[in-house]
Amino acid sequence: MANSNGFSYFLFVIVVMSVAATSSDALSTTFYQKVCPQALPVIKRVVTDVVNRERRMGASLLRLHFHDCFVNGCDASVLLDSTSTIDGEKTAFGNNNSLRGFEVVDKIKSEVDRVCGAQVVSCADILAVAARDSVVQLGGQTWKVELGRRDSTTASRTDANNALPAPFMDLPALKTNFQNVGLDETDLVALSGGHAIGYSQCNNFKNRIYNESNIDPLFARNRKLTCPSSGGDTRLAPFDPTAAKFDTLYFKNLVKRRGLLHSDQALFNGESTDALVKKYSIHAGAFASDFAKSMIKMGRIKPLEGNSGQIRINCRRTN
Repeated sequence: MANSNGFSYFLFVIVVMSVAATSSDALSTTFYQKVCPQALPVIKRVVTDVVNRERRMGASLLRLHFHDCFVNGCDASVLLDSTSTIDGEKTAFGNNNSLRGFEVVDKIKSEVDRVCGAQVVSCADILAVAARDSVVQLGGQTWKVELGRRDSTTASRTDANNALPAPFMDLPALKTNFQNVGLDETDLVALSGGHAIGYSQCNNFKNRIYNESNIDPLFARNRKLTCPSSGGDTRLAPFDPTAAKFDTLYFKNLVKRRGLLHSDQALFNGESTDALVKKYSIHAGAFASDFAKSMIKMGRIKPLEGNSGQIRINCRRTN
């Protein structure tokens, strides 16, 4: 019995040491408190100023973080320009001529490095914090962002084409897409609520408004005024009428068959996600809580930590 207890204690020590070793590189909400406590206030100041001047930019910054995390993890690969050795993600189908806010990230990086006196804040963390601050600035609930990510030294347009959810996906495809990065059905519906703000290009919803039946006729007619059957593919339409306010109207519209994208309406189409859409359309607090939880969960997708990757001097290129 004594030998058994001794062996158990030995295993306990090993486990504790192992956990300590791995958790030292874990993401933390207090990661910059000692190395640069001014970092987060600077990011918030820049985001607040930019979003106040152009409300649409809030949705763009949120989308940058989303499109970064879904492609090989939250590592700022989406920010890298293409080079002779890097096939950048900016020209992937889901990003090309639509992803924006890169100059805002550049400004944040410059300001943070100046205040911190060194390159200690990663571009990946900037994306995560800017997404949160954008949501808050547009009326959404805050959450504590986990920090400590490092930046990738590569990107992949092919991986972006394969990993990013498409506006034409049905529910099974969306669920598989989210499951591929460790997110479940609740995360799918909650994070889709990010479409409470922002706009989409006509080519993403033209087929829906002209050819689909699960759509409110008046809504379709109104969208056709923006999006002609031929041409006008880059014209913009809001996901919901309050495109600069982070609210639950997105979900209320889904119940009324007024989802802009096929992938939006797929969440409320006689499927397993209907109940959650109805819940969020009625209970703003439930949506806010689940959205915050899912954003934190998404932020944990394969981050580079410890000695992996680098802290980029310029978010658009490797050091």
